[in-house]
Amino acid sequence: MSRLSELKISSVALFLAFFALNAFAPMVLAQDAGRAGGRGERAHLDPPVPTGPPINSAPNPYRKITDWYEWPRGRLKGSMPAVAVDQNDHVWVIERCGIKGFIAAACADSNLDPIFEFDANGKILHNWGGGMFVFPHGIGIDGDGNVWITDGQGKGNKGHQVFKFSPDGKVLMTLGKAGVAGRDHDTFNEPNAIAFAPNGDIFIGEGHGGDKGDRIVKFTKDGKYITEWGKKGVGPGEFDIIHAMVFDHRGRLLVADRNNNRIQIFDQNGKFLEQLTQFSRPSGIAVDANDTIYVSDSESESVSRNHYGWKRGIRIGSLKDGKVVAFIPDPSDTTETTSAAEGIAVDSKGVIYGGEVVPNDLKKYVKE
Repeated sequence: MSRLSELKISSVALFLAFFALNAFAPMVLAQDAGRAGGRGERAHLDPPVPTGPPINSAPNPYRKITDWYEWPRGRLKGSMPAVAVDQNDHVWVIERCGIKGFIAAACADSNLDPIFEFDANGKILHNWGGGMFVFPHGIGIDGDGNVWITDGQGKGNKGHQVFKFSPDGKVLMTLGKAGVAGRDHDTFNEPNAIAFAPNGDIFIGEGHGGDKGDRIVKFTKDGKYITEWGKKGVGPGEFDIIHAMVFDHRGRLLVADRNNNRIQIFDQNGKFLEQLTQFSRPSGIAVDANDTIYVSDSESESVSRNHYGWKRGIRIGSLKDGKVVAFIPDPSDTTETTSAAEGIAVDSKGVIYGGEVVPNDLKKYVKE
């Protein structure tokens, strides 16, 4: 039996065991709150979905490179939650208007340009988007080289929208209603992530916690609504924070279901195919031409209360057999915040780029 088959069987068995347990007894969500609070410790929550033992020991064959890119003189670096690489191996990144950390509506009252394009040597090629966004969250490059940005919060008459831009920042399409949070064919509630099928169809994932979003909406390349699926929950096709999405080279949609500590995989009509938990708590996902998967975990044992034992960092493996073959650990062993790469992308040469909400940077990782 192949390794991938074993993982699929194991995943199904874990699901069945989990739901059988919930049928007979409520899941204990926390340790004794009074006891933990009395010691000044944070309560540990049980994982919402069984994950198996932590995978933290794969080798790290990568060298980290810092300070590799230009930056505007006098401008503070804010959080960098998302990064993408285009067909020219140019690097696109969201920078939240000089505001450090996860701060709501970080760009709402700023005219700083939050969208940057760098060449592979770090030269700034484009910088635009000032005054347009409340909380730019997700970035994607479509097959024609256009740049898409999701605005994941709302304030006043801005936000809760998805924009298509030309590389020089011209608005080509807008989805959603400005400042309106909703759940119908033409509104979004915290759109976080975007991905493009091989035929150009657009998939938008929404919801950054609480009861907001937790659905995937599918549109044609021209922005016409096709279908949607998802709700808050732990079952197949249910979500708790859709934080990133990407297609593999079989045309399957991989979804970072972050607070459920898993990647869910669907066909293009929303049919659940399988889940992956061995890549830890996914904030970002990238897939290269060989279906090697790169997954960033920026929250385990810090912001997350339900994924103890797993270490933050970037896990790398194969979608063909599901095995984790490399792990780039977060250099901060203990933290109370999100830490190291949240957004992740890989270029045609295998160079990895990690966008960081904390410590507000764009790192490069090169295989030695």
